[in-house]
Amino acid sequence: MYKLEFTYKLEDIDNVAKHVLDQFDVKTILFDGEMGAGKTTFISALLKAMRSNDTATSPTFSIVNEYNVPNDKVFHFDFYRIENIEEAYNFGIEDYLNSNHWLFIEWADRVEEILPENTQTLIIEKVNNKERSLKLTINKKLLTENNAMTETKF
Repeated sequence: MYKLEFTYKLEDIDNVAKHVLDQFDVKTILFDGEMGAGKTTFISALLKAMRSNDTATSPTFSIVNEYNVPNDKVFHFDFYRIENIEEAYNFGIEDYLNSNHWLFIEWADRVEEILPENTQTLIIEKVNNKERSLKLTINKKLLTENNAMTETKF
């Protein structure tokens, strides 16, 4: 695994999301970052890049939100409020993990022991009010001359 790292301006988030989406080689994406860093905002931009008509909202209280994308679904989880793994089992996390749909998971460290091995992690850090730093783990087999992002383009 390698990391793709760059800083982007918030007004460029839609273009960034399109490029990041092209780097995914699995459907389980873990989103890491402090509260308020922009994880849900980036997920909303990813949905747009996936041609969804839905807008992401924080599932902090509902635990999971469902969004439609052409020929698939995205399940967006926020495990910030769960206190133990049993809570995840109680709402049927195993069914979601075995669904073969997109899984976007915030606060994944709270359910780490049940996550599949094939995941990618996207870390978002707030640089200032208008910029974010993004780090994405990517599978080295995707790194080719045609699709590797080797410099900041945003």
